[in-house]
Amino acid sequence: MTALTLHRIRCRSFLVWIEYDRLAQSGKRHSPYAAAETRVCADLIFRVREGGMIVVWRITQRCNLCCPFCAYDRRMTWARRDAEVETIQRFGVVLADYQRLTGDRVLVSWIGGEPFLLPALSRLTVFFTRELGLRVSATTNGTALDSAAVRDHVLAHYSELTVSVDGIGDVHDTLRSWPAGYATLRRSVGQLAESKRAANRGPRLRANVVLMRQTIAAFEPLCLELADWGIEEITFNQLGGRDRPEFFPTHRLRPDQTAWLQNLVPHLRDRLAGLGVRLAGTAAYLHRIQASSRDEAIPVADCRPGEQFLFVNEVGSAAPCSFTSSDYGVSLAELDCVQALLELPSRFARARRERRLSPCEDCHSTQVFEKFSADRDSATKTQPIDCGKR
Repeated sequence: MTALTLHRIRCRSFLVWIEYDRLAQSGKRHSPYAAAETRVCADLIFRVREGGMIVVWRITQRCNLCCPFCAYDRRMTWARRDAEVETIQRFGVVLADYQRLTGDRVLVSWIGGEPFLLPALSRLTVFFTRELGLRVSATTNGTALDSAAVRDHVLAHYSELTVSVDGIGDVHDTLRSWPAGYATLRRSVGQLAESKRAANRGPRLRANVVLMRQTIAAFEPLCLELADWGIEEITFNQLGGRDRPEFFPTHRLRPDQTAWLQNLVPHLRDRLAGLGVRLAGTAAYLHRIQASSRDEAIPVADCRPGEQFLFVNEVGSAAPCSFTSSDYGVSLAELDCVQALLELPSRFARARRERRLSPCEDCHSTQVFEKFSADRDSATKTQPIDCGKR
């Protein structure tokens, strides 16, 4: 397969890039059509490369805390699985080849469970960053950060680190069943932030807050405390009902609370910006949260599956999101080369045309609604998501 065919599969932006290169090589670069393609090409390449490819990889189902809202609560008695180290390494090589071929920067984000419980995590992270040239991030409950060795490793090898914090003081400790957990996190994150300032290098430090009926009122003071820790970015999501349906009904957000949140976020974003902290979450994301509180569905006709986001689970299945793994998932054994990875978006699109899943009729994938963007920077996105009904 030629490079032209590969990039034609990838997306329109790379198709323009390759078609322009072909025109230039054939001596037609100075035609009016080539000039127009030159302008389009420069704009589209910039936007695609800025976003890059994000691979969220659930590498373990194990956890060491007891959170009543989470499926990975250590008190749950079902058998846990870890991702196979060899599988992670093999697909890492494919991602690195993809990055070299396309110029599309790849960020691999470890999640769990608690990802720092995977015994091989440090070795894998060093392999991905030092040998493959990929960027790595993780979302963690923060228990491992009490170790100076772990903090040094994160400082040296991670591009981003997200710490889960649910409330101030005893609120967090009770929800996580972790005595003195909030104070431990404050100390560990503060030490990591200070080391980052001293070394003038290290990961973006992010906190993620799960908003519940009983905790949302303290969201602003929590954000201000997180700013004092040295947190540089704050994200949030509403409590979901899929993991622990027995916990959800009495803790889910009410419509009046989500309306309050919509009014709070712009003011809080400005206040935190003055402290050097970025609060993420666009108007579209806030609308998604409010719709959920009202039990209103938001169907998504086309999320451009596989173009700039992949979810990989612990059994080695790659899917458009965590909600579609069982039906649209593709084994990593089939994604053994760049060509297969570049063909994945069209493969997902074909699967959706053949059978559209119920999660697509009420999409809860936070990245689709720009959880990690803010209204100030969402204009740099490559294309709007089509949320029209079918």
